[in-house]
This record gives sequence, C-alpha cells and structure tokens, in this order.
Amino acid sequence: MLTDAQGLPVTTERPETVEAVDRFVRAFLGYGTDFQPILDAAEADPTCVVAQAHAAALMLFAETGDAAEKAKPYIRRGIEAAQQVTERERLYLWAISTWAAGDYGMSLMAHKALAQKYPRDLAATKVGQVRAFALGDSQCILSLGESVLPANTENHFAHGMIAFGYEQCHRLAEAEAAGRKAVEMDRRDPWAHHAVAHVMETEGRIDEGLAWMDGLADTWEDCNSFMYTHNWWHVALFHLDRDDPARALEVYDTRVWGRLKEYSQDQVNAVSLLARLGLRGVDVGDRWADVATYLAPRTDEHVDPFLDLHYLYGLANAGRDTEAARLVTSLMVHAGKVKPVQQVMWQQVAVPAARALVSHVLGRFEEAADLLGQVLPNLHRIGGSHAQRDLFEQIHLDALIRAGRTDPARAIVDRRLAQRPNIAFTRRLAERLAA
Repeated sequence: MLTDAQGLPVTTERPETVEAVDRFVRAFLGYGTDFQPILDAAEADPTCVVAQAHAAALMLFAETGDAAEKAKPYIRRGIEAAQQVTERERLYLWAISTWAAGDYGMSLMAHKALAQKYPRDLAATKVGQVRAFALGDSQCILSLGESVLPANTENHFAHGMIAFGYEQCHRLAEAEAAGRKAVEMDRRDPWAHHAVAHVMETEGRIDEGLAWMDGLADTWEDCNSFMYTHNWWHVALFHLDRDDPARALEVYDTRVWGRLKEYSQDQVNAVSLLARLGLRGVDVGDRWADVATYLAPRTDEHVDPFLDLHYLYGLANAGRDTEAARLVTSLMVHAGKVKPVQQVMWQQVAVPAARALVSHVLGRFEEAADLLGQVLPNLHRIGGSHAQRDLFEQIHLDALIRAGRTDPARAIVDRRLAQRPNIAFTRRLAERLAA
C-alpha cells in the first residue's frame, strides 16, 4: 500500500495511480484543469477505490442530465474492490455513490465522518462542502472546514475552505482574515480570492473589492472555466455596484461568457449577470439569445433546482417560450418524484419560484411578487451563495415596484440601503419610491 501527498494510504501497487490522485487533489482544490490523469488511472487501475471515486465525482461535477449514468461504471468498479481497502476509502466511495443515487443526506453524513476521522483528506472535505453548498447548509460548510483546519494549518487550501464557510455564516471578519491568510501563504488560491470578494461585496466595499480582485486576476488564467468566469462575475458585480454597467457588460463579453458555454456554472454566471443588468435598465442586445442556445437542451435535466431556475430565466428572457414552458412542466413532474429529503427544495421552493420567474418576464408582476414573496424565506434550500440568491430578491423587488406595491418595496429598499448605503442604484430606487 502506498501513501499520497497528504500522507493518506491509497490501496494500490501503482505509483502512477498515486501520482494521478495527487494531481486530481491539487487540481480540484485549486480549481485547475489537470483531471485527465485520474480518468486514465481509473481505467488502468480498476481496483483502486480512491481513483474510481474521484473519477465518479468528476463525472457528477459535470452537472449534466447523464452525469449520474456516467459515474456508474466507476462506482461499480469501486464497489467490487471495496472489501480490500481501508475504511477511509470505503467511506469516500459511499459518499460519492450516495450522491450519485440522489441520497444527499446520507452523502453529507459520510463527508462529515470523513472530515472528523480523516482530516488530512481535504479533497473529500471539499466535495462535502460543495454538497452542503448545493443544499443551502451554510453551517455544514463551516463545520467541515473547522473539522479539518487544525490538521492542515500549513495548507492554504484549508484556510480558503474555512473562509468561505465563515462568509456564508455571516462571520465576515473571520472570513476575510482566513481568506487573506490563504493568499499570504499562496497567492494563487482562487477560492480564497473569491471568499474575500464575497465579504467586500456584502459590506459594500466596492472600490476595495475591485482593487483586491484586479490585483489577483492574473492568476486565474489557468483556472477551470467555473472559477475563471465566477471570479470575473464578482468583478462585474463590483462594477455594477460602482454604477458602471458599461464596464460590467464589457467584463461579461470578455471574461464571463465564452470560456466554456456548454458548462452549467458558466451558464449560471451568464444568466445571473445579464439578469442584473436588465433589472438596472441596461440593454443587453442579443446576448440572451446566445445564452439560450446552450440552455435549450437542458429542459429535462433537473440536476439541481438552483440550475433549473437560472436556465428557465435565461430561456424566458430570450423569448424561448416553448422551451421555457417545457422546463416548467418537466420540473413539476420531477418535483413530484423526488426523494423525501429533496421535496422542500423542489416542491415548495423551485416550482413556485419557476412560476414567478416566468410571470416576471411576461409582465405579470403581481403574481411574480406574490410567489417570490412566499419562497424567499426558504430560498436557501436550493443552494447557491447569498450573493447569487440575491438575484431573486432583486427580481422580487422589481416586481413589487412594477406592480405599484410601494410600501413593501420601500421596506426592502430601506433595508438594502442600510446594509450598503453607497450603492447608487439603490439610492435612486429609494428616491423614486419616496416620490
């Protein structure tokens, strides 16, 4: 039995497999692109359970309708070899296989156990954080980070991981300190860049946020498309809050949309930014049509409600009414078949939110305001960050204003203005409502 770079035993006799595992871990934690070696190792070493589980996770992270099916061969090989491996390897395989089967609660339990018993396994903990993020469980994101940090204080990735957990739990000072520490240890840590950007965006530190991200953007060129486009998405948000929509649109055209148009997260970034521009009255031209070309094939996937709602809003804004209607119908059917643990996120949040988004695009603002008002308290159940989910509050606010419901709109604007008094667009809304 060999050991990986973290000192963890890996059941294999092939040093090449261990090297592939180490490369996967570095690429995964650092949001890189060096993933082919783990797929090659999984084929060459079918009895290495860790290699099979990593390869299966990679398939699932593609977030396509057939992702779980593509993960099955790796999971099957892992199960066949599981009797001869360590507890850690079996537990990690269990975490990935239950994720693929849609048993998200069981998968998260396995990741919690891994973090507590094997804190040097940062890759397993990171997968757990991603799963907790998709379920809107911010406390779990943080607790996973807290479980592994003491055993990894020398590793900048561990500090970046806990930084985002702090931020999602509104512990902003701790988040910024952890994120800055990670960057001091290694300047090329895009997740730590991202965590600090969240803090600055939340606190309305717009110029400081732009300086922070612009000063690190040269390190993102080697990132995978999600991290590259998402960090630039944050840059675009800073420009919007700085009242410079032209610059935000330029970032969209040159950095946010075009890296890997087929990937779900790139599509979410694009939809989210175009939507925010539109809510501020910016003419985005034919950009919705281009994005919708890549959204149209996804109407029946239902990998995640957070993704579905972005796909739907993109299709509706592009005037793709047939595909938008198909997505809503398919989503409702899917919501009726999900496991009990997923029923709230699909039935009580995703379905009414989908109806609300279509109503907003079609100008049925009363209906959009009512439906979004109902789901906003539980919106965290569909995952996404506070910054990402804020789009739905902005749509709700726009619907209230357009429906002439001034009092509830003013209450929201006053709260937003109290939180970030330097945002010019919010000030203009306040003046408009006061008049």
